[in-house]
Amino acid sequence: MPIKSDKWIRRMCEEHRMIEPFVTGQVSDGKISYGISSYGYDIRVSSDFKVFTNVHNSVVDPKNFDDRSFVDITGPECIIPPNSFALARTEEYFRIPRDVLVVCVGKSTYARCGLIVNVTPLEPTWEGYLTLEISNTTPLPAKVYGGEGIAQLLFFEGDEEPEVAYADRKGKYMNQKGVTLPKM
Repeated sequence: MPIKSDKWIRRMCEEHRMIEPFVTGQVSDGKISYGISSYGYDIRVSSDFKVFTNVHNSVVDPKNFDDRSFVDITGPECIIPPNSFALARTEEYFRIPRDVLVVCVGKSTYARCGLIVNVTPLEPTWEGYLTLEISNTTPLPAKVYGGEGIAQLLFFEGDEEPEVAYADRKGKYMNQKGVTLPKM
């Protein structure tokens, strides 16, 4: 399963609306870069964040998630407290083809500042805005810029389609619109 090039990504976006909005070049101009790259696509983080807090001393439980565990922040920047975590969503909407698997990895600009974006797959036939998990591993507050690059997507095309894809099994994170919390 070879990684796909910028030509393939461009064609899939034109023919199948795989990424919307799709930026055909690499944008940097004083911003953390986003758009098409040689073998991937750099995605942007929106300006909507959920930053974890211990104000209510809640336990983080993926089976019984307490939404008091975070505060909502909307704006061009988000400060993630030391050794903390935030959820955000992409500005891009995705429609993953049935024979494609996408892997999301963090950009080195943020990684060099101690901010880690969780490696996550976008499965065949999954559709929606991607919820991003951003960890501040440093003992200092860290800034994330809404509307700018945050992670890179790598695309892999399978030799054949899977028997059962994400939409077939009615995956719980299908058609996400905003920052989506854990579901059971």
